[in-house]
Amino acid sequence: METTDVRPKNTGSKKLFKSPVLEKLSRTHISVPLTIFITFSGSLLYWSITHTSLTTWQTIGMFSLGVLTFTWFEYNMHRYVFHMSTYTKARAKLQYLIHGVHHEFPKDKDRLAMPPLLSVTIATILLLVFKLILGDLVFSFLPGFVVGYAYYLSVHYMVHAFQPPKNFFKWLWINHGIHHYKNGDVVFGVSSPLWDYIYGTMKKKN
Repeated sequence: METTDVRPKNTGSKKLFKSPVLEKLSRTHISVPLTIFITFSGSLLYWSITHTSLTTWQTIGMFSLGVLTFTWFEYNMHRYVFHMSTYTKARAKLQYLIHGVHHEFPKDKDRLAMPPLLSVTIATILLLVFKLILGDLVFSFLPGFVVGYAYYLSVHYMVHAFQPPKNFFKWLWINHGIHHYKNGDVVFGVSSPLWDYIYGTMKKKN
């Protein structure tokens, strides 16, 4: 089943696992990952300042590049992984588990962020991989990437949990509303529409 075939429900939740432990681990309050990743980012920046020879401008530049890189990563993960083609039962089950359930129950506040255990595991792997590629630059690049993720989590939570504001940020609510309630095959950027404009997925498909 494609996520575009799922009819969103504005109330309720979904039990994904028979095991109460796994079910509990699949849920999180938004404050938990935000606290973890802001702390993680701050710790990396502190290490960069105290244990590397990076200049202020190198740190600012790599941090900014990290944020921008995350927006591209967010777009592609959402478009090609979260909305993977479900041409087999196994892929359909996986897709529903990682994202389809969110489309069916978009107001379920406990499933608006990746579970912390999985997030921390991925962040640790990224630290090791990027360290091999970037060397000491990782300590300013990865904090930007992680802050980009924390910003994405904040935006994603707010657009599902609160009414849109009466200012410029209202467009984030409108864009994500189009994705959830009108056409799940467009508007994949949550924290920014940048890559939707670049890749041509902002406009509604005929």
